Amino acid sequence: MKLTGFADEAARDLTSQINATKELGWDYISARGINGKNIHELSQQEFEQAAGELDSAGIKIAEFGSLIGNWAKSIHTDFEITLGEVERAIPRMQRLGTDIVRVMSYAQEPWGNDQFEQERFRRLREITNRFTDAGLTVAHENCMNWGGFSAEHTLRIIEEVPDLKLIFDTGNPVFQKDRSKPQADGSFPWQDAMEFYRATKEHIVHIHIKDCLNPPAEGEEPEYVFPGKGQGYVKEILNDLAKSNYSGFIAIEPHVATVFHVTDGQEPDWQQCYDSYVAYGKALEALIA
Repeated sequence: MKLTGFADEAARDLTSQINATKELGWDYISARGINGKNIHELSQQEFEQAAGELDSAGIKIAEFGSLIGNWAKSIHTDFEITLGEVERAIPRMQRLGTDIVRVMSYAQEPWGNDQFEQERFRRLREITNRFTDAGLTVAHENCMNWGGFSAEHTLRIIEEVPDLKLIFDTGNPVFQKDRSKPQADGSFPWQDAMEFYRATKEHIVHIHIKDCLNPPAEGEEPEYVFPGKGQGYVKEILNDLAKSNYSGFIAIEPHVATVFHVTDGQEPDWQQCYDSYVAYGKALEALIA
């Protein structure tokens, strides 16, 4: 197992992200945000400066955490926006030497409404084809998108989109209802992270580690906790990965000190974020050990 993390949870600026990575003794960052911009939204000058700083520091990129089809984009969003992200991401991935790009299947429509499934599959096929033609691997994450409705939904995407692989996030099932299960008392049950993992395991090429507790109600934020302290079956999944001789990356995405889904304009305490990120990485190392 190789360790990496979304270091933009430690700091906005790349220098501090690199410092946090080195403090952990790691060689990889999961690239997502620099100074508040996703890496495929940086200007070319900003990107080249960042790539040069990474080269100088000897830090490599484990995955390209794109915004492609993510939870903030509706399936009705102009597809040209997505294709522009794809075309900017490809040469940047090649420059950084990473071959995995994280994508999603667009935001969930309210349950019971038309989910426009065929349009999602069509878009994902086009996205995947473009990256695959460039020799790159597309991996879908089980976040707040159509594929995150249940393991069955994720497996349906795999059936519909040739060459697509999966990123499994241990924490995401904990705050999402399982739309493949019968309702009880008018509500769907919470997803089970271990059940989701086992159902999709053969397609997983990359792991995100976060842990949390079921939220008070659907749509509310869960309580994020250190790995192994929540309902994400982190320890059990890590044990299974070890037994299966998993050789891919394990990426921390703590959300403990700052939550990227929050949009109330509050500025996080970045020193707390930095310290928490490093502590989280060390806690993961202890679990693996």
